[in-house]
Amino acid sequence: MNFKNEYAEEHRSRFKKTLNVLLERCPPPLKILDLGPDNPMAELMRQAGYEVQNTPTGIDLDLNDSLSLLKDKSFDIVTSFEVFEHLVNPYGVLSQIGAEKLVTTVPLNLWFAKAYWNENDPFDRHFHEFEPRQFDMLLNKAGWEITYTEKWTPDSIGIGLRPILRYFTPRHYLVIAESKNSKTE
Repeated sequence: MNFKNEYAEEHRSRFKKTLNVLLERCPPPLKILDLGPDNPMAELMRQAGYEVQNTPTGIDLDLNDSLSLLKDKSFDIVTSFEVFEHLVNPYGVLSQIGAEKLVTTVPLNLWFAKAYWNENDPFDRHFHEFEPRQFDMLLNKAGWEITYTEKWTPDSIGIGLRPILRYFTPRHYLVIAESKNSKTE
């Protein structure tokens, strides 16, 4: 796997885990719409044999700027890796997806830490951090049936009480779901 920048280096373990689940549960070749701008995870999926298209840069998913692209049924899967926590209304996006499958990860709410918030970048802030049951309910209400879930902790550990707690507390939640709507059509 080729990681090109320090952002990807920081998330190497999560990307590897996510790609391994994707390869096992949804093997290529598949056509994927990956929510968000082009990123290292999308590149890894391409290297693994998937045909990946990202949403165009500048699209605000909260404003439904990409509804026609989201509704496009020619995609086998929509992927979303650490995107829904940034949206004010993830239900709006989830309920509009035309693909039959969704593979997504979100950060989990940690009782000992506040939600991530970058004061210098308005797009690098978490409006939500979920409990698994909250995200499961959101997916269900938006028309998705969950077929697989997995939680994991970060591999790196820092110094201090919070980094130690993070090492033992699951931080990331991966979900694979199938559209309930595709089963009734």
